[in-house]
Amino acid sequence: MNPDVRRQLIPRGDVLRLVGVLDGMKAKLLDAAHGWQLLDDTGHVPAAPAYADLLQHAADAQSLSADVVRLTADFARSPHSTTRAGRSVLAHLARAATMSSNAAPHFAETAETALSPRPAEATDRHYRDNRMVIDHATARAYLRRASESLRDAATELNNHLELHRLFPAPSRQQSPAPPPGRSARRR
Repeated sequence: MNPDVRRQLIPRGDVLRLVGVLDGMKAKLLDAAHGWQLLDDTGHVPAAPAYADLLQHAADAQSLSADVVRLTADFARSPHSTTRAGRSVLAHLARAATMSSNAAPHFAETAETALSPRPAEATDRHYRDNRMVIDHATARAYLRRASESLRDAATELNNHLELHRLFPAPSRQQSPAPPPGRSARRR
């Protein structure tokens, strides 16, 4: 096996551990994107949206983002980030960190708008409600995109596992064959 390819392999255990972490984070982001709702059962913005709930969306999004950023920073510091697969994984993680970081401010904007007095004019109420819907939907879209980037990073790592199948590590009981030059000199 080409030694350069062997050096490019991220250890199988590390790959499997990281895929598990990515899958868990991906699920949390998707659950948040699907579960955090602004609209009521009729599909309209409630007359008095719950500020505390909307602000909690911002706080929870910030916490999720911190986890993604921490994972990205940890991976960037690892020696695996310099391999071919690692660079690709790091690019997906960087995208996920950026996307997740953009969600919290939009949730906070939604909460701030909900706290403002409800306008008396129907046109102004419509504008205010639309602004809240757009901010909240944008925040949820950022969470979905972050989740997609984490999924892409996990896919990249799963593809990397195929290299482990193609180039299995030599067993410890198996001794490598002596270089061709040595056997020729003995004769």
